Formats: sequence, structure tokens, C-alpha cells
Amino acid sequence: MVANPNVIAVLAVVVACAAVVVLAIAVITAMLYRERHPGKPHAAVMDELARAQTDAAGRLEAMIGLLAKGQLQLQHTVNDRLDSVSHRLGDSLEKTKQNTAENLQRLNERLAVIDRAQKNITELATQVTSLQSVLANKQSRGAFGQGQMEAIIQDGLPKGAYAFQPSLSNRTRPDCCVFLPDKRPLVIDAKFPLEAVTAYREAKSDDERKAAAQRLRSDVARHVTDIAGKYLIPGETQELAFMFVPSESVYAELHDRFDDVVQKAFRAKVVIVSPSLLMIAIHVIQQIQRDARMREAAGEIRDEVGLLMKDVGLLGERVRKLQAHFNQSNEDIRQALISVDKIEARGERIREVELGEAAEQSATMVGGRVRRLEAGE
Repeated sequence: MVANPNVIAVLAVVVACAAVVVLAIAVITAMLYRERHPGKPHAAVMDELARAQTDAAGRLEAMIGLLAKGQLQLQHTVNDRLDSVSHRLGDSLEKTKQNTAENLQRLNERLAVIDRAQKNITELATQVTSLQSVLANKQSRGAFGQGQMEAIIQDGLPKGAYAFQPSLSNRTRPDCCVFLPDKRPLVIDAKFPLEAVTAYREAKSDDERKAAAQRLRSDVARHVTDIAGKYLIPGETQELAFMFVPSESVYAELHDRFDDVVQKAFRAKVVIVSPSLLMIAIHVIQQIQRDARMREAAGEIRDEVGLLMKDVGLLGERVRKLQAHFNQSNEDIRQALISVDKIEARGERIREVELGEAAEQSATMVGGRVRRLEAGE
């Protein structure tokens, strides 16, 4: 790097001014000298002026050297400062670039998340609109409630433990029958009094709320009457039936503000249940069916254990017979061993008798030979 041109120009102007000042000082010094020494020759004055000029020139040269040295030091200092500033500026720009890139990356990620969220919100809005259109139609609303009920029952019970829309003896077809161990099904029918509940919630005046409440009581009472009259058949179905309301909020609204309707339904042996209560009831039914299967299995196990004990008795009898055979065989072997011992004893005695006779014959022969030797034969 090089020094700033403006600084060099200022230094040149300062040097020129210094030269002018030195020359002016020399002239003034000469004039003062002539005034103080009027009788002195002109040559002497010129010599004095020359010496003064030479002295001024030397001082000016020394000043110029100092100024040049100062300029050089200033130039090095400025260059060092500029290098340091450039380095810091480069580092700062690099860090700023990295931070900017990271911030842009995070911003892009957040924008992508926001974009996905916006798409999900759009899809959810579409689904909500579709759900509203479904719930606005009575037939679609009934299919929605029945589908939710079927999903809960299918998730909680095995196949064969329930039937959807079976025919009863009075030719009615409830939404579902759950078979219990006593062979009498529990009837579940889905009802969704959404219009009356919505009218009650959206009522703005007391008269509108009163009319909507009366409508809601009438609708629920009609549903309860239909279920009790069609699906509670003595000796064929259970004494209770479930009225499934596929909305926790509607169920809460009925229990919170229309307890008289719930009690009336209970007296008619119709229990109003929400999705969560239906799940609990299905879980209880599952335990009941499991206990019944265990009892049936216990009877089968008891029969199998009886047969097993009979087989064990037969095996014990046969083992005892085999033990008797083994005992008889041991006795026969013992008797045979006794006979063998007797035979061995008799053989031993016979062998001893034979050894005795041979010894006597040998002794007789030896005695005869001795006698012959004594006789000199």
C-alpha cells in the first residue's frame, strides 16, 4: 500500500513554506545587520548574508530530512493501519457472509415449514368443509356415526363376536349386535341429533333457546323410543341397549343440560354412550367373553385331566404287573443260583475223593520200592 496523496501534498506545502520562511529570515537578518553596522563594507555584509543563508539552507535541509523521515514513518504507520483495517474488514465481511448464509438457510427452512403448514391447513380446511357437508346431510351423518361405531367395535372385539345390521325375529335390523356368553346379543344403534344440538348452541334469544331445547328433547326421546320398541325383545336380546352418539361434545351437552332426557332413556333401558364410553363397554365385553372362553376351556381341561388320570391308573397297573413278573424272575434266578451252588459243592467233594485215592496209590508204590532197596534187590 502507498500513503495518501493528500498527506504527501500537505507535506510538500509545509516544506515549501518552511523554505520561504527561512529565506525571509535570512533577508530580515541581513537588513537588521546593515542597520546595526552602517559603516561596514557591502562585501562583509554579503558574506554575513551568505553565511546566514548557508546556515538557513542547512537548517532547511535538516528540516526537510526530518520531514522526509516523518513522512516515511507516517507512510509505514498508515500502511500498517490500512492493512489491519483491511484484514479486520475482510474477516468481518467473511463472518457477515457466513451469518447471512446461515440466516438465509434457516429462513428457507422456516419458510418450507410454513409452506407445509399452510398446505396442511389448506387440506384441513378442505376436510372440515367436507365434514360439514357430510354432517349437514342426515343420511351422510348417520353413515358417519355408524362407521365410527363399527371402527370402535372392530378394533376391540374378535371376528364372530359381533354382527353389523343383523336381522332380529321382529324383522328389524339394528346397526350392531354384540354376542355375549348367554347367547343373547347386546344391541347398539347409532344416532346423531346434531341439528337440534346446533340449533340450541346457536340460539341467540331465550325463546329460540327454549324452542331448540324442546326440539332436542323431542328428537332424543323419539330415538330412545324407537330403540326400546324395536330392539329390546324379551328372551332374544339383552335387557339394555346402547344408543351411540358419535360426538363427545354432543354427549357432554346432553348430560350437562338435558339430564332429564338421559334419565328418561335409562328408565326405558336405553343407555346413551359416547365414543369413549363405547370403547370402555367394548373392553368390558371383551373381558367377559375372555372369561367365558376360559371357563369353557377349564371344562375341557378338566375332562382331559380325567382322561389323563385314567391313563395314569392303567399305566400304574401295568407297571405293578411288570414288577410282579420281575419279582418272579428274580426268585427263579435265586433258585437257579442255589442249584448251581449245590452242584459246585458236589463236584468239589467228588474231586477231593479222587485226589485221596491217587495219593494212597502213590504212597503204596513208594513203600514197595523202599522195601526192595533195603532187601538189596
